[in-house]
Amino acid sequence: MVQSKLTKRTEVGRKAEGKEGERIKEKFNSPHLPTSPSPHLPTSPALLGVSEAELTDWVQQQGQPAYRGKQLHQWIYEKGARSLAEITVFPKQWRDNLADISIGRSTVHYRSVAPDETVKYLLRLADNQIVETVGIPTEKRLTVCVSSQVGCPMACDFCATGKGGFKRNLAKHEIIDQVLTVQEDFQRRVSNIVFMGMGEPLINLENVVGAIKSLNEDVGIGQRNITLSTVGIPGKIRQLAQYHLQVTLAVSLHASNQSLREKLIPTAKNYTLENLLDECREYVQVTGRRVTFEYILLAGVNDLPEQAEELAKHLRGFQSHVNLIPYNPIQEADYQRPNAKRIQAFMNVLQNKHIAVSVRYSRGLEADAACGQLRASKV
Repeated sequence: MVQSKLTKRTEVGRKAEGKEGERIKEKFNSPHLPTSPSPHLPTSPALLGVSEAELTDWVQQQGQPAYRGKQLHQWIYEKGARSLAEITVFPKQWRDNLADISIGRSTVHYRSVAPDETVKYLLRLADNQIVETVGIPTEKRLTVCVSSQVGCPMACDFCATGKGGFKRNLAKHEIIDQVLTVQEDFQRRVSNIVFMGMGEPLINLENVVGAIKSLNEDVGIGQRNITLSTVGIPGKIRQLAQYHLQVTLAVSLHASNQSLREKLIPTAKNYTLENLLDECREYVQVTGRRVTFEYILLAGVNDLPEQAEELAKHLRGFQSHVNLIPYNPIQEADYQRPNAKRIQAFMNVLQNKHIAVSVRYSRGLEADAACGQLRASKV
């Protein structure tokens, strides 16, 4: 049965994540990483994230015809059913018998709309934890910024989420649900996904990869339209490469040297910039996909021309692209955004060194767009 399979997956996933959490803590030896409990999954199984083939096997084991599997798949992924009771094409008696089986949808705890029509959501999960999701519309696309964890253990000094603590990893269905929620609210198809919300995706690699595959195969979003962002976890980029996904890997550097990176990202002290870049080069070789480097510009901290020169030396000959991101101020930190002249000067240095670079301005600033801000103010 699918339910027993899902329960077994949950148990296996919980044990694996517990061991993974211990390995990460030993690697970083950081007080910011969770000590107890270890990252875990919710105990109740969910149908969201299950393939059409698996659903078909399940309905047949329930004594239903095989075509019910396709119907169930359509109602979950296309119609956005939140419970089996809503699936009116199923016999009522069978629906009643399945009342305890969860599809795995969240509820909207709070919704905030910015003047540029970016919408930020707080979603309440089955265990009452709250995660953030952002819908970013343009004329041609609808992008969803998804979270991979409740909170974040990386404790980056400039990040509101990192200062808010870490609770647990998100299950596969909880990641997929964020995309379906935005799609339903906007009443248009999601075209792009960025894993740039709350959390460090590579700590939750198994569920993140599972969600990416389901979003591709079940929801119909191309992998090349999905970006996976990471601050860097030792060995995890190498592990990600083995899945041979077609997603874009975005690595958060935010510093041009190891010393400064350790000040901004506490866990970086046990993962040198040199080792991180070596792993990124391996990723390019294995996947054939270029790496994007994210660099948040902090006025007077990492935005000097000589720091741009230093960054260019690291990336020379690298199949990569640099995204410069002017800092979004948060109440919890005292950093400032550099002015347009300093941003352009930093960009000019990289361009003169033949480094592919662009500036990315955040959307939805009026809606507390910095990760963690809305959750902190409304929970």
